[in-house]
Amino acid sequence: MNNQSKKLRVMMNCAIFAAITAILAQVEVPLPLIPISGQTLAVGIAATILGSKQGALAMICYAAMGAVGLPVFAGFSGGAQVLVGPSGGYIFGFIVTAFITGLILEKTRFTVPMALLANVIGMFVTLFFGTMQLKLVLDLSWGASLAAGVYPFLVVGFIKAFLASYIGITVRRRLIQANLISIPKKEIA
Repeated sequence: MNNQSKKLRVMMNCAIFAAITAILAQVEVPLPLIPISGQTLAVGIAATILGSKQGALAMICYAAMGAVGLPVFAGFSGGAQVLVGPSGGYIFGFIVTAFITGLILEKTRFTVPMALLANVIGMFVTLFFGTMQLKLVLDLSWGASLAAGVYPFLVVGFIKAFLASYIGITVRRRLIQANLISIPKKEIA
């Protein structure tokens, strides 16, 4: 495969996972301040399948689509005001989460147990960014920030981490077999 084909495949993978994130963002359970949505599941799946760089690029693409006003964020919302609002930290956290989750897998092995560990760490990265912005924007105390931005998401977060790990590794293996994503030489050995 030539270099131009590889670049096109990377761009397509990032666009596909940005779209999947936009779709799963609409699967939502409303809570008072921040809803529980499928966005974080999509972030974990993207990172588990694509790895650090492409996973982060997919989330940058997702955030950029929303920033320009496309209704890709939870509740069919979009615009820069979402990124600077109470829930914007979670969206910025998706980029870092995808990179760290993918990097952990690249440095270890793409297996379900390692993906689960990487996705749990990623969950805490997202919660950190989200809670920090929630605290700053709403001028909450640390206790109130944790009560609104972390505690309601822990149980569901562990479930999403498991689902992202299992789905991600399963789909990744099939995409590799179909020659739709390339794997580093380290993984072949």
